Amino acid sequence: MSDSTTDQATGSAAGPATAPAADGIARQLSTLDRYLAVWILAAMAVGLGLGRAIPGLNDVLSEVEIGGVSLPIALGLLIMMYPVLAKVRYNKLDTVTGDRKLMASSLAVNWLIGPAVMFALAWIFLPDLPEYRTGLIIVGLARCIAMVIIWNDLACGDREAAAVLVALNSVFQVVAFGLLGWFYLDLLPGWMGLGEGQHLDISMGKIALNVVVFLGIPLVAGFLTRRIGEKRMGTEAYENRFLPRIGPFALYGLLFTIVVLFALQGKTITSQPLDVARIALPLLVYFALMWFGTFALGKAIGLAYDRTATLAFTAAGNNFELAIAVAIATFGVTSGQALSGVVGPLIEVPVLIALVYVSLAWRRRFGAAREPDTAVRAG
Repeated sequence: MSDSTTDQATGSAAGPATAPAADGIARQLSTLDRYLAVWILAAMAVGLGLGRAIPGLNDVLSEVEIGGVSLPIALGLLIMMYPVLAKVRYNKLDTVTGDRKLMASSLAVNWLIGPAVMFALAWIFLPDLPEYRTGLIIVGLARCIAMVIIWNDLACGDREAAAVLVALNSVFQVVAFGLLGWFYLDLLPGWMGLGEGQHLDISMGKIALNVVVFLGIPLVAGFLTRRIGEKRMGTEAYENRFLPRIGPFALYGLLFTIVVLFALQGKTITSQPLDVARIALPLLVYFALMWFGTFALGKAIGLAYDRTATLAFTAAGNNFELAIAVAIATFGVTSGQALSGVVGPLIEVPVLIALVYVSLAWRRRFGAAREPDTAVRAG
């Protein structure tokens, strides 16, 4: 990745001209950043291999949970999100909440357009496979509140905007997920004469627990770290010394999460390659439509690059953990709906890391781009 990406995503450098060449950590992170796509693909392969090669591994991992929340995945996401959320300048959040164009666009794209697009693609590509179709619709309803933070950071998006938008998504997820599930899986198919609808067995309490674990805990930890850190060591020391030390753990947590996630479902994915391909095609179209369409929207309404990138990644990402949990709880672990949920991250992870590179390429010629403040982005 570019030096600017290293700066924002991992905190290994303050910028291309200020990186301390003698810093061993910086050299290590530069290598990590440069081959990030390779590490992610390798983590996927390792996870799939472990899940396939070790009998019962997925059962062991799936049993380590509380209230339907996988503790290994929760641990990985916490390690991944904490350094990024510790970098957020919480005293600047009012500049995001005051951006009505950004807020309104995010709500419309995530809760009106996104589910509708997935519903349409599921019926277009899988008219003869109702279980997979239902699983895809569930994926479309689960808006991203966790991993999108790392994609946004890698793409030099606006950290403060990402924190606000995922918090907004989390609130709407608790309130709207069940309602939209009823609308798209039960009511709308009946209205359109598409057949008998299906019901979701998910409570607002379970969705709220998902939000608390995957967003609330790392958000509170990041906020308290910045408040206490700045008070004890000062803003300059906090940003220039402390944040670079914890920055690398964002990517370590990401790789750990990917390994665990794919180890959980390795046997399922590798034993049904043709079904996986059928599910993958509408997902690829979905991610492309949502990301490129939202990026174009951001530019059309005059947003700077950093907020445009944030808007695009928060629109394209999905809460895979919630989608899988809902599918398994409602239809069973061996159901086609659960397989669709599992295939979601299999496609989302490599596609969104590719879109990070696309986003960075566009950043260099984005006329309204706002360059990162290297004194702040050093973490």
